[in-house]
Amino acid sequence: MSKPTSVHPSTHGPSPGIAARARLGRIGIWSLELRFGDSGQAADAAAELDDLGFKALWIPGGVGGDVLGSVSRLLSATRNAVIATGIVNIWKHDAHEIGEWWRAQPEDLKRRVMLGLGVSHGPLIGEAYRKPLAVMREYLGQLSAEGLPAANLCIAALRPGMLELARERTAGSHPYLVTPEHTAMARKALGPDALLAPEQGVILETDRGRVRELARKALEHYRRLPNYVGIWQQLGFTDDEIANTSERLADALFAWGGIDKIAARVNAHIAAGADHVCLQVISASPHPDVEAVRPAWRELAAGLL
Repeated sequence: MSKPTSVHPSTHGPSPGIAARARLGRIGIWSLELRFGDSGQAADAAAELDDLGFKALWIPGGVGGDVLGSVSRLLSATRNAVIATGIVNIWKHDAHEIGEWWRAQPEDLKRRVMLGLGVSHGPLIGEAYRKPLAVMREYLGQLSAEGLPAANLCIAALRPGMLELARERTAGSHPYLVTPEHTAMARKALGPDALLAPEQGVILETDRGRVRELARKALEHYRRLPNYVGIWQQLGFTDDEIANTSERLADALFAWGGIDKIAARVNAHIAAGADHVCLQVISASPHPDVEAVRPAWRELAAGLL
């Protein structure tokens, strides 16, 4: 990566974080299905979610691939919702590629884009992986040089150093697989004005055994990644609890039960300092199935919006 250009958020007008808050609203949807499910079903579901009143739809991008194409397809399928990435993997997408895509978007669609950025994990990137904070700072400089506004960027920041960078150079932070306790810590690091938009997994099940089974499946990949393991340890979970997805870990990371329990967890994040909470429905489907999660999305809309 080349030396970054020193471009920082403007000091005129509302801060990037405050501007982003107004666009994202209080509750959004985070969905594997909208990116990796059947494209026709995903477009139809995105339009419905937009009509139901969800102001932001988040899709994953950590594996790379045509995540910007997915953003474009969902922008075309919706009229009002912000389409956000959780995340663009900065090791897999050249900043100039993102800049070219951005400049090709009409102004009315640019307002509906939030690009969440992430540094991924050493075990997934391999020998090319280097100090994540320095690489992210460099990448943000390159995006600034490409014309990406800070209000349309956020970072999947978990630790203080990355949270401070998110505050200084973007709208704020989009933490994944965290608890309201982490939200409170993140708010302290971000200060009062930056966006804080945690993802929250939800399981609309009342049987504890079934909940733990779904939680274990959902965490199978993530509990092997040092960034997540480290933050869970910092939050007080033991190696054994993480390795075996203990009930305590499942209860902390996933809101489960009826809509009242989901609402209570959303409110806990808001009380701890979150501006926006994006809800990921944890499905029993073995593959990303749009139709399998649509009833849950409708239930969430009816109970929370």
